[in-house]
Amino acid sequence: MTNTTSPAPPRPHVIVIGNGMVGHRLIEQLRASADAHALDITVISEESRLAYDRVHLSSHFDDPRPDLALATEAGYVESAVQVVYGRAGHVDLAARTVTVEGRVLSYDAAVFATGSFPFVPPVPGKDAAGVFVYRTLDDLDAIRAAATHSKTGVVIGGGLLGLEAAGALQKLGLETHVVEFAPHLMPAQLDPEGGATLKRTIEGMGISVHLSRSTTELTVDDSGRLSGLNFADGSRLETDLLVFSAGIRPRDDLARAAGLTIGERGGIQIDDTGRTSDPHVYAVGECALHDGRIYGLVAPGYQMAKATAVNVLRELGVLDGEPLHFRGADLSTKLKLLGVEVGSFGDAKGVTPDCRTVSLSDNVRGTYSKLVLSADGTTVLGGLLVGDTARYSDLLDLTLSGTPLTIPPETLIVPPLPGGAALPASADSLICSCENVRSSAICAAIGDGARDVAALKKCTSAGTGCGGCVPSMHGLLQSELRRLGETVSNHLCEHYAYSRQELFDLIRVKGHQTWDEVLEAHGSGLGCEICKPAVGSILASLHNDLIVKPAHAPLQDTNDAFLANIQKNGTYSVMPRVPGGEITAEGLIAIGEVARQFGLYCKITGGQRIDLLGAHRDDLPAIWEQLIAAGFESGHAYGKSLRTVKSCVGSTWCRYGVQDSTSLAVRLELRYRGLRSPHKLKSGVSGCTRECAEARSKDFGIIATEKGWNVYVGGNGGVTPKHAVLLASDLHEDEVVTLLDRYLMYYVRTADRLQRTSTWLENLDGGLEYLKSVIVDDRLGICAELEADMARHVGSY
Repeated sequence: MTNTTSPAPPRPHVIVIGNGMVGHRLIEQLRASADAHALDITVISEESRLAYDRVHLSSHFDDPRPDLALATEAGYVESAVQVVYGRAGHVDLAARTVTVEGRVLSYDAAVFATGSFPFVPPVPGKDAAGVFVYRTLDDLDAIRAAATHSKTGVVIGGGLLGLEAAGALQKLGLETHVVEFAPHLMPAQLDPEGGATLKRTIEGMGISVHLSRSTTELTVDDSGRLSGLNFADGSRLETDLLVFSAGIRPRDDLARAAGLTIGERGGIQIDDTGRTSDPHVYAVGECALHDGRIYGLVAPGYQMAKATAVNVLRELGVLDGEPLHFRGADLSTKLKLLGVEVGSFGDAKGVTPDCRTVSLSDNVRGTYSKLVLSADGTTVLGGLLVGDTARYSDLLDLTLSGTPLTIPPETLIVPPLPGGAALPASADSLICSCENVRSSAICAAIGDGARDVAALKKCTSAGTGCGGCVPSMHGLLQSELRRLGETVSNHLCEHYAYSRQELFDLIRVKGHQTWDEVLEAHGSGLGCEICKPAVGSILASLHNDLIVKPAHAPLQDTNDAFLANIQKNGTYSVMPRVPGGEITAEGLIAIGEVARQFGLYCKITGGQRIDLLGAHRDDLPAIWEQLIAAGFESGHAYGKSLRTVKSCVGSTWCRYGVQDSTSLAVRLELRYRGLRSPHKLKSGVSGCTRECAEARSKDFGIIATEKGWNVYVGGNGGVTPKHAVLLASDLHEDEVVTLLDRYLMYYVRTADRLQRTSTWLENLDGGLEYLKSVIVDDRLGICAELEADMARHVGSY
């Protein structure tokens, strides 16, 4: 009998032209929505590298360099995605083919994800040696190579990417300048006041900013290498390395040549489904023009990719259902540029008719906050945050939801004080602004079986953009699992099935002295970057042994090994201990001589020490030899240990002082120096209630009264400041020391890895009252043991 079964029809073929972040996300969305056997996918990658994270491009200059890869060949093979390397040379819309390096590929649907290219103004000299753009990893490698024989670097463009590039040049050790045509930085996102705040902060980092400057010519020396910039106002800036970051233009040349409709100012025109003027061709990302707008951020590109993937699959008959529409995207963004936090959301510049604004410019903290409100002042329309974006997500949520305000709007931007007004609570708060994922979606994914952050990322896409929401995701995961009655793992890492507190007790009871002993008795595998420093810290806390001994050195980071703190440009800062901020004239002279001899930049820190910055690694032994000879030691400005005990001048000099704060600060700093702990420790001692040492913003603080000393615990500064709370009142000095011995040792024993005292106290079952019962009332009968542990530390320093 003859077999009359028809052969299976060929599978639809999708070609994705471009393998940037949005092109890669499109492929992920196609595979997530369709079976791998339902269609063939080919991606054309012009770069030799597959998709990588361009949002964190500048981290390529970090040491060690992070892995920015988003895709691998093995991963694409597993997902049945074929990769073709090379530049697409021709698209034939009638024949439905794409030509790549002479190879002709047929498609049923094609998607342009060609992205954008850097705009280089047509100034004379732009092709000179030493001139670069800042777009790809190859660009960055070329800049790194050129920086080895350059002294000065200039970035033309003070926008997002320009400031990133400036930070990269400074990391490479170059004298760095930013030149911006507009009268303030980040003109697309910030208003003049926000730009001025950012300028002050960046200049404080040693980067020069030149505003309202138009570059008319790049000058070249006799060898053809860049030598400087001439400006329209007649001024000049000498430089031997230049990076253009003056904006982007959509890469639409291939689509234009194919005959697709292009916008008047560039960009491949698409409708709400992502389709171009050809029914079988789509476009996503920075090459696409939607409703007259090019989106230069990754989050809108991801939204385009999600909608386009569904609509491509519908066209090919792989997926049923209604089309998915891209209706435009919110351009709110939160970034960290040169370590400075910047947030812009909603109608940030106040273009809504009859809108009102409320703003706060704090030149002391280096922050600027602005809210744009509706005409009646009851609804947040948008805003700007520079220097502190702690409230960004909540303010963005208020903007997107349109929730009427129930509190005065100015309280939303004033730094919070104890007992101050809180933001209106949201039952479904925004967790990830990049992907617009709310807490309800996270909780739903947990209810469907997601049990770690990686699974939540896969289910919801939250945390796959800038990554800033990952800590919030982790916290929500833990709380939701507890609500569901599940056991929440507190294991240190995959190599130790114990919490830090459990491991601390095991090492203390068993008397382990080295990493090898601990790993053999309680761990598995070889260890990792989580457990090694944690165990190293525990061993140091218990035994106070020299951390650079051969048995301990592999557990420490570079900073511990060199007694210095590595900085952004690869040099080190050296910070000798100055207990209580008290220093002799001879000590000042010794530090000054070291700074002068080695060409170091001197900075008085907020902790009343002198930071010597710009030290080269090979000079560190000689620097420390001279400092030690002058009576100094390391100030542990880098370690998870006691940093400083800040003090005012107290009753010795101040007419308001009621106790000798300086002497007590010196005593405490010398007592607790070198104490290794779960996180850094800071302290302050104020000689009266005027609080000049800011003791209540510290992990432990002491404030003088007429009757003695008040002890405060559990405070810290940083992104989310916490005021310390009163532990005990009117103690004499020896009582203060005894109580702090107990407090610090109990914290060292029981806190989680990298947990500040503020968070530890908040999470302590019973809070402050329980802490008092343990270290004041000796409820557990361990106070004598805690005191003995501290005495052992002090005696073995």
